[in-house]
Amino acid sequence: MTNLTKRKKAERRFQFYGIFAVGLSLLFVLVLILNIFFAGIGGFFKTSFIIPFHFDQNLLKIDENSSQEQIRKASFRKVTSENFKTIFSNYSKDEIKQIKKLFYRKIDKEAQKQLLDNPNYLNRTIEIAFTASTGIDQIHKGNFNRDIPENQRKINNFQLEIYDQFVSEGKVKKVFNTDYFLTGDSRDPESAGVASSVMGSVFTILICFLLSFPIAIFASIYLEEFAKPGRTTDLIEININNLAAVPSIIFGLLGLGILLNFFGLPRSTALVGGMVLSFMTLPTIIVACRSSLRAVPPSIREGALALGATKNQVVFHHVLPLAMPGTLTGTIIGLARAVGETAPLLMIGMVAFIMNVPSTPLDPAVGMPAQIYLWSESAERGFIEKTSSAIILLLIFLIVVNFVSVYFRKKYEKKW
Repeated sequence: MTNLTKRKKAERRFQFYGIFAVGLSLLFVLVLILNIFFAGIGGFFKTSFIIPFHFDQNLLKIDENSSQEQIRKASFRKVTSENFKTIFSNYSKDEIKQIKKLFYRKIDKEAQKQLLDNPNYLNRTIEIAFTASTGIDQIHKGNFNRDIPENQRKINNFQLEIYDQFVSEGKVKKVFNTDYFLTGDSRDPESAGVASSVMGSVFTILICFLLSFPIAIFASIYLEEFAKPGRTTDLIEININNLAAVPSIIFGLLGLGILLNFFGLPRSTALVGGMVLSFMTLPTIIVACRSSLRAVPPSIREGALALGATKNQVVFHHVLPLAMPGTLTGTIIGLARAVGETAPLLMIGMVAFIMNVPSTPLDPAVGMPAQIYLWSESAERGFIEKTSSAIILLLIFLIVVNFVSVYFRKKYEKKW
């Protein structure tokens, strides 16, 4: 066998190893994504029971002229109890209590919402879909084995019989859970939503970008184009490189000590979270921006200077536009890391139980990674698929952020 033949075989083996490694990596990623998808897709749906509900105006003590505020103050709990007594009149009082546990415990609030949205329901009997309890929801979705011993599950045999009766009558359905995207966190998996965490992450990443991107660009331009070589410049460069490798929780301690304790900024807000993440993202963007500035050929600078351009014109009109694609790549990497960070947010209190959706960066908020962490620690079985569905949304959010960054990179890319 000649040396040429050996080299060709070695090259083919090397190519095979490379293709095999890439294929194996893609397989692992595909398995991970499919596992998360199938575990979390059920979180976007909820199980509902369809029952006839009579909005008795005498029990509610309201009429067709009542205001929204009067409807909110009405006693829907009493109306709900009377409806259950009417629908399940053949059962005892204790059995009706067991049946009621098949429904979400705040069924009276759902009835109130129905009447607020549809005032014409007053004094009428309407077929309404009410949310099922998390135990029934998991059984209906096939996430829980109903055949295990009765003492090992929350749903007893009598409740399963009632559930089977509803199913046989076509009174149980799985519907898309729009409230999951419109409401904040809750202690109950039936009503828990991601709106507060999504808005918290949006505000946080937006502030992080608005602070870190311009500061990183101006710092890079100064260090690369204007600063004179010396010990001070070398010291700054070394520290920037070191900061890029600092654990993220250190930046959280920095935010806790300076932003919260010293400056007295509000705790658990997207404003502080964005500032902390901008501290963490700055070194990454600065390193990428400086590398991009160095990659611009000297002939560009020399040609612009020869035509009479000033130093500032050379940098901002010629060098920076050519370095922008590489800078945006560093920004993508930095923001991608910031989106998934939890440790810095833990230190500044962005892991609180937040029910209300923040409307400004100064409102209490929680990030999506922290929300996923809180749900994963819950003992309720219903939060398992909520956790996976939130991870799906976080991945989509990350893809959108990267897509926007790549779009602007391609749009402003210039070739020479």
